[in-house]
Amino acid sequence: MAKIKLDIPHTLPADEAKKRVEALFNYWGRKYGVKATWAGEIANYVGKVMGISFDGQLSVLTGKISGEAIDPGFLLRGQAKKYLDQKFAHYLDPKKTLAELAKDD
Repeated sequence: MAKIKLDIPHTLPADEAKKRVEALFNYWGRKYGVKATWAGEIANYVGKVMGISFDGQLSVLTGKISGEAIDPGFLLRGQAKKYLDQKFAHYLDPKKTLAELAKDD
């Protein structure tokens, strides 16, 4: 199955970025039932977001989040990528605290 690449830059320390990505997966878990399992800095995730299969793996690295997800296909690829970029940018915004992000959910 085809994959889309995820490379999301951030300016946070890696441990803070991981906490925020965990918070994002918690949000997706509550809202859509997405399940994420962690092994160190690597998350494997499976589920559906907005009706689109959302399965893949990502790594929290210094300066970026990197990984891949199942490509939803030509018609939905742009929408899916835009949604993911916006959600990650929101959760990795250094101007927001984790407490503020929790309130946003």
